[in-house]
Amino acid sequence: MNPLIASEADAAFYRPCAGIMLINESGCVWVGERIDFPGAWQMPQGGINIGEDPRAAALRELEEETAVSNVIFLAEAPDWLKYEFPPELRGRSWKGRWRGQMQKWFAYRHLGDDNEIDVMGVDMPEFRRWQWVDLDDVPRLIVEFKRPVYEALVKTFRRHLG
Repeated sequence: MNPLIASEADAAFYRPCAGIMLINESGCVWVGERIDFPGAWQMPQGGINIGEDPRAAALRELEEETAVSNVIFLAEAPDWLKYEFPPELRGRSWKGRWRGQMQKWFAYRHLGDDNEIDVMGVDMPEFRRWQWVDLDDVPRLIVEFKRPVYEALVKTFRRHLG
């Protein structure tokens, strides 16, 4: 069994989350550097509210974190993926409630201009800066404990870049 793929039993221990791989017209992927962890880059992601559809949650998180709403759906990852928080974060994140996160991921094409992206102009900024990067560079930018999930996403969404 693949340790990255979440099961129903994991729902009691892993925070439900949704994320978006945002792809521009050149086939590059959006990543943002977190405000709270300088040097830690990630794609837009966040918690799914009770009763919220994962795809709707991913779009909500994208807009809340980047101000981007001008997108078109490309693909959905077939499985929920999970990662564990490292011990030093486990007790701090959500008061120790979760071992990690289980995530449903979606790929979307950004249809707007880069001027639409405003990570500091949103209500609660999570990113200090952002960049478009080559798909193969995404995993190396990501913090180590999330890297296996991002490596799986690169494989899953590669065919949707063109």
